[in-house]
Amino acid sequence: QRQVVESGGGSVQAGGSLRLSCAASISGYSTYSMAWFRQAPEKDREGVAAVCAVGLRTYYVDSVKARFNVSANIDQHALYLQMNNLKPEDTAMYYCAVVAKDKCDSGSLVSERRWKFWGQGTQVTVSS
Repeated sequence: QRQVVESGGGSVQAGGSLRLSCAASISGYSTYSMAWFRQAPEKDREGVAAVCAVGLRTYYVDSVKARFNVSANIDQHALYLQMNNLKPEDTAMYYCAVVAKDKCDSGSLVSERRWKFWGQGTQVTVSS
């Protein structure tokens, strides 16, 4: 069984907030690292924030630091993204990604190829 499900997307005005959630269930994996990526129309998928299970280290892309907060319940295989002070440029499909717990480090947001399992995404739209 491999299931990664995102929820919590929606439409807000600039300056508003949203909280995304991700629930994962991957057979054969007892613990895993998780991350949020996003993809805007006609743009490449971009790493947003990650929680590496080893040491519970968190990483962010520079454009969301101080506005977004990523958290996880590793035991429950759940990932969250609190997004504050949203901007129109945050508009994108947001995806949850999963990889084995020891395959996550400071470079993990650089490439989507480092992540093995993906959800279907949840849309975030920010209007000006």
